Amino acid sequence: MENFNIQEELKKLPGKPGVYLMHDEKDAIIYVGKAISLKNRVRQYFQSSRNKGAKIEQMVTHISRFEYIVTDSELEALVLECNLIKEHRPKYNTMLMDDKSYPFIKVTVNEPFPRVMLARQMKKDKAKYFGPYTSAGAVKDTIELIRKLYHIRSCNRSLPKDIGKERPCLNYHIHQCQAPCQGYISQEEYRKSIDEVVRFLNGHYDLVLKELEEKMMAASDSLEFEKAIEYRELLTSVQKVAQKQKITDTAGDDRDIIAMASEGEDAVVQVFFIRSGRLIGRDHFYLKSAENDTEGEILSSFIKQFYAGTPYIPAELMLPEEIEDQDIIEEWLTARRERRVHLRIPKKGTKEKLVELAQKNAQMVLKNDRERLKREEGRTIGAVKELEKILGLKGIIRMEAYDISNTNGFDSVGSMVVYEHGKPKRNDYRKFKIKTVQGPDDYASMNEVLTRRFGHGLREQQEESETGGFQIFPDLIMMDGGRGQVNIALEVLEKLHLHIPVCGMVKDDNHRTRGLYFNNTELPIDRNSECFRLITRIQDEAHRFAITFHRQLRSKGQVHSVLDDIPGVGPARRKDLMRHFENIDAIRNATVEELKELPSMNGKSAQEVYKFFHRNP
Repeated sequence: MENFNIQEELKKLPGKPGVYLMHDEKDAIIYVGKAISLKNRVRQYFQSSRNKGAKIEQMVTHISRFEYIVTDSELEALVLECNLIKEHRPKYNTMLMDDKSYPFIKVTVNEPFPRVMLARQMKKDKAKYFGPYTSAGAVKDTIELIRKLYHIRSCNRSLPKDIGKERPCLNYHIHQCQAPCQGYISQEEYRKSIDEVVRFLNGHYDLVLKELEEKMMAASDSLEFEKAIEYRELLTSVQKVAQKQKITDTAGDDRDIIAMASEGEDAVVQVFFIRSGRLIGRDHFYLKSAENDTEGEILSSFIKQFYAGTPYIPAELMLPEEIEDQDIIEEWLTARRERRVHLRIPKKGTKEKLVELAQKNAQMVLKNDRERLKREEGRTIGAVKELEKILGLKGIIRMEAYDISNTNGFDSVGSMVVYEHGKPKRNDYRKFKIKTVQGPDDYASMNEVLTRRFGHGLREQQEESETGGFQIFPDLIMMDGGRGQVNIALEVLEKLHLHIPVCGMVKDDNHRTRGLYFNNTELPIDRNSECFRLITRIQDEAHRFAITFHRQLRSKGQVHSVLDDIPGVGPARRKDLMRHFENIDAIRNATVEELKELPSMNGKSAQEVYKFFHRNP
């Protein structure tokens, strides 16, 4: 900002805790940090005598202005810093590249007839939660096994209120449910099965293994071989679950073992998840950091970003070394968990060996995946940089692509797909049923889609809403087509007083991408470049999403053909017309004699079709 005098603004900084945000010349947030004293911390960036490191030196050259938010405590500053980093993903912060969520197994013990299900969030609803687990597939397999072992219901019926209202489902007939919906099992007996489920999920497998083995042998002795095979398969499934959850220590606590490896700007953090003394899974996470970031700084950034989003925090985090802000992070995690959390650096014994094992795993992942990560970056961020160069733009992070889908005579639908940093952001995809356009008019349909999308966005921005999903605008709009579609988008943006670059993805006669239409010029693209491949992926994704939505609507009977409105034209004649003629326009231009040639048509029905189209041009 022209009027922002950094030296003058530094003098106004308060000596209080808070968060500071650094902006570049485009007003983008490039760094977020927290401070016990804003005055002391922010001034350090602009003192030439201090050794700031290469990353900070580079960042300072791009700072155009800064702003700050004062908080009541350093803890509040830490929470705010975490939220702002997650929201803005600043360029110079060490960023967690993965955004993973882990499933739980939820037992609704608060219900009269409890259920066992997969849950993505841990809520305060008096249910029992087990996990989190690193594999959704393993959770689903475990739930299926539990239902086979203990015959727990899987329906959503409200019991006992709905007892006897409907017939029992298939699970009852295949002996996987005891039909509490019919009153065939008492609440007390059902509760005993749930108690066994809880024991099983707590890792007590011995009893069920013994029972299954006894049942298998008894069935075999009675020559009931099908039953014996069924028990053997259940026995094998339970043994697999038991083997996956190996004992790691005798304390029986919940803890995460965290270690890392780094090389250049690439870092991998490995986490072992231990619940009730059992290793239930492990996972690794990629981070982007500066070359001179210390291990403690990277681990500190990881912990703040990962545990700000994960629904479960264990009692202990085991680390290879002391980290930056350790005491305040401990206090923050304790507040989030509502019970004490300790960050420990084990020096000997089993725990130290587990940290070493996690570190070796991180090094192995980094070594094996380094080339893959480079290729992935070339496909995504590298491709976006190529696109910026072709279009003469800078700072493209979010791209939105639009497409219209219709089948001849069927109502149109629109799709919006979103790419950030060259990767699809599927949570932000949106679908549109065209409301104001009759017939296949792609330009008018696109006008409606864009007007609704950006109109919604402007309203959400004015209301400061974060729930509608339209409030974030793209850095570039990608239209599926050339001059015509680009001009439609520019008209809508001008009408709404928005200034967003619009680029057309032009196809050749074989419907293959051939170039970009931007600022009234068609720009060629190297067909062997990553940029070309990215544009093709975006174009195909927009088309796929629109087609999928259209098929869903058609399968639900929510769209219909204009031919349905013609008197005397039923399914057979409609199919005959669509098979014989290329499109609706061809039917419209057909003579009565040409229509009568169809096997299903007679003179009267041909006249009705002809009259319909010539009364409704």
